Amino acid sequence: MAFAGAGWRWGAMLRSTTARFIVLAFVLQFAVTGGVLLFVQEGSQRALAAEQRERVGELRDELRAAWRAGGAEDLRRLIATRLEATHGAVAVILYARADGTPVAGNLGAWPTVIAPQTPWRTIDLYRTGSDRPEHMGVIATRLPDGSRLLTGHVIEANLQLVRINEEAILVSLIAGLAMAALGALIIGRVLSRRIEAIAITANAVGEGALARRVDTGGSGDAFDMLGDSINAMLDRIEDLVSQLRMITDGLAHDLRLPVTRMKSVIERAIVETDDAVALAALERVSQEGETLLRMLSTALQISRAEAGIGRDRFSDVDLGAMLEDLAEIYGPLAEDKGFLLEAHAPAGLHARLHREFVSQAIGNLVENALKYASGGSSIVLSASEERGALLIAVADNGPGIPPAQREEALKRFGRLDPARHVAGSGLGLALVEAVARLHQGHIRLADNAPGLRVELLLRAL
Repeated sequence: MAFAGAGWRWGAMLRSTTARFIVLAFVLQFAVTGGVLLFVQEGSQRALAAEQRERVGELRDELRAAWRAGGAEDLRRLIATRLEATHGAVAVILYARADGTPVAGNLGAWPTVIAPQTPWRTIDLYRTGSDRPEHMGVIATRLPDGSRLLTGHVIEANLQLVRINEEAILVSLIAGLAMAALGALIIGRVLSRRIEAIAITANAVGEGALARRVDTGGSGDAFDMLGDSINAMLDRIEDLVSQLRMITDGLAHDLRLPVTRMKSVIERAIVETDDAVALAALERVSQEGETLLRMLSTALQISRAEAGIGRDRFSDVDLGAMLEDLAEIYGPLAEDKGFLLEAHAPAGLHARLHREFVSQAIGNLVENALKYASGGSSIVLSASEERGALLIAVADNGPGIPPAQREEALKRFGRLDPARHVAGSGLGLALVEAVARLHQGHIRLADNAPGLRVELLLRAL
């Protein structure tokens, strides 16, 4: 499984845009470097071969001129002079009769594979006094009297030079390969760091740091243009969130106050009336007013949590102590409804979170369990660490929620059909999910076998 996971990560990495850019940059740099080196190699080999042919051609022309000036005797003297001057180092000369019988030179016989009139070609031959064949380039020429003249040049040293040149080019190609890979990685890293800086800023803004902005270098390149556009968008978002904060605070003040006054009037009317019918009606209106006030408060809390408002109030919280406090608060209510409320958390488990929001979310889950877990007998609050995150769970042993309906239960104002007869607003789980997102987490509904287990997975450790 570990190998499969590593393979998946490598596959995802190779499919990334940055990896494709690095590969493209590497291929282009390698192609350019390899092309230049191959051009240099081919060019140097062609130049060397051309120089060799030119040298052999000049020797042939000089010998033919001697033959035209003084006949065979002058040609033999010039051949001897040439071979003596070079001490037989690299020159190859053979003057032969029309039938190929040698007259002068440093080859013992006319090569059978060389025609009397042959342009430049390379061949391995034995020179006079040599015990091994040598690679040479030769030109064969038929003189006007039918005799033959073969001129050439030993190119062993040139072949060695070519091999050295090839080895040098191979080393250069390998070095170019390494430099191309390094250059591609450096370019990819520079681009990745620019993109990561933008992503880090976006994540910070998503976590509530609305004042964060993308750094721009002032170069006016595409990254600066992108950064300026993102910064303009973030300015607008910050303005909208600030307006939302003011609107929500105003709503909390303006709407709660008349509802509270209405409840006060109803409560006075309940005290003052003696009519049983009117009293029952007023009590129902009072309950509806209380429900309306709770719905308003919960909806405002959800909006504030989803807007990221409250991240500045994160603090270090002892999870064990918080769950014990909640168990103590809701314990009497649970006992009245026939439930045993327990809290479990490992000692010393701490996390940075919004204590009020998380407490409200857990309280909503406990209230939901008390309302809907009919037939159950226990509710368990727990907290633990799971893969570097904080896991808070509220579990009951009631009827639970079928898997097909769990997504509907998480929607704002969503209520399942069996719960329609129970008083409520349908905002309880929506608030829990909003609080989870405020902590970079999410909510999970799981089977408690029997019952429902609601889990908050928070990135708060």
